[in-house]
Amino acid sequence: MNHNIWIYLLVMAGVSYLIRMAPLALIRREITNKLLRSFLFYVPYATLAVMTFPAIMEATQKPLAGLCALIAGIVLAWRGRSLFQVAVFCCVVAFLVELLPI
Repeated sequence: MNHNIWIYLLVMAGVSYLIRMAPLALIRREITNKLLRSFLFYVPYATLAVMTFPAIMEATQKPLAGLCALIAGIVLAWRGRSLFQVAVFCCVVAFLVELLPI
């Protein structure tokens, strides 16, 4: 049974290595395609959003509190507030909505 664990670990390490090294090994020159460059530019933002949104909705006891905090954060960020101000205000909004008897 212990040998299977080492095989699983080696396979996972190999797959992770190949996924990260394949683009470096296959693409040797600068990417000039505007569509592909645009796609690659937005990948980190989309990944961060996909990981963050469910956490926001599940971090509170009431999903409505997370949604209200998310909306408040988007509005404040859109208006140019600092990250600290947005984070504090979102925490306050989530706390206050949690207190409501809904």
